[in-house]
Amino acid sequence: MNIQTPLNSTLAVRDQFPAIPPGWHYLDSAATAQKPQAVIDAITRAYGHDYATVHRGVYERSAAMTASFEAARAATASLIGGEEHEVVFTRGATEAINLVARTYRNETRRRVLLSQLEHHSNIVPWQLAGYEIDVVPLTEDGRIDLDAAERLASEEHAIVAFAHVSNVLGSILDARRAADIAHKVGAKLLLDGCQAAPRLPVDVASIGADFYVFSAHKVYGPTGIGALWARPELLDAMPPWQGGGAMIDRVTFEKTTYLPAPSRFEAGTPHITGAIGFHAAIDWTRNIGLDALHAHESALVTEARAALRAVPGVTLFGPEDSAGIVSFALDGVHPHDIGTILDDNGVAVRAGHHCAQPLMDYLGVPATARASFAAHSDASDIAALVEGLYKVKRIFG
Repeated sequence: MNIQTPLNSTLAVRDQFPAIPPGWHYLDSAATAQKPQAVIDAITRAYGHDYATVHRGVYERSAAMTASFEAARAATASLIGGEEHEVVFTRGATEAINLVARTYRNETRRRVLLSQLEHHSNIVPWQLAGYEIDVVPLTEDGRIDLDAAERLASEEHAIVAFAHVSNVLGSILDARRAADIAHKVGAKLLLDGCQAAPRLPVDVASIGADFYVFSAHKVYGPTGIGALWARPELLDAMPPWQGGGAMIDRVTFEKTTYLPAPSRFEAGTPHITGAIGFHAAIDWTRNIGLDALHAHESALVTEARAALRAVPGVTLFGPEDSAGIVSFALDGVHPHDIGTILDDNGVAVRAGHHCAQPLMDYLGVPATARASFAAHSDASDIAALVEGLYKVKRIFG
């Protein structure tokens, strides 16, 4: 497979997803992506034929698995333009943000600048770590207002932490400008790349980010593993977060010394097969091409927003050029009811606050329905969604 351009709003890969049967329309990829057969096969092979522990065994199988595990780290780094030694494997983006919040320290600065659209995982860790939070508002079309961010950013901020792509609105951050704003006041920029990594080309160097986090399961990989990328000088200055095996240099009852980063942050036996599946997912995604994926999803968003706008009573949220995500409401119907009826029609969408309750308060709604696209999505998914919404309208009169 070497597809580089979308064809009639389809990448023709739907048959590679065994969990998507004919007649079922999966529009919840922003929550978690379905897995292509190549990823499933890689995980099965890792457990069934190649399995052994990593970093510790002197036998051939262990050495081979260690090489595969570290190759996965290199692939993960390469996906976002980083280097192997700059990537820490975590349980996901949430753990990665918690790691930074707990271990990165600027003793003279204890404030963090967030935006109104952040996921809870980019709010709560900062609160738990004792940071004071300042909030950047949104523009009228649902983007992080970087003019306001520039006014709010100060030398009291240790971190500026923004979503690269909103998980609710699909709005894309001007990440380069965000980095310039943070660095102008001496702060570091952390980007939540969960929704960007599966659908946009990312280059952390050209962006100017200091920390970048994302999860495998949104990039067509397995759950339970993700990545923290950080500038090496920052990782080198950060202390261990969790203690145990694999992250130590020498242990005595009087004193312990630690390995250099990234090993220092990876206590215990890692998610070995998760890393193998992550690598397979990255290879699969890059084989299609992130430019092609973005063009494909952009075409579907344009088509979906036009189709939904034609349904009486629908309110759309977010910008017209949202990245693969469309959130909406239907007058007089709770999004949970929308989701339930759509499910009866073979359409799976997410309904709720999407772990972004401050954003819901800002929008003045308790929840939204959200349709999110992926490589396997096509025009039939949009048609089924619209048909289902008319069914919702008939049921609710």
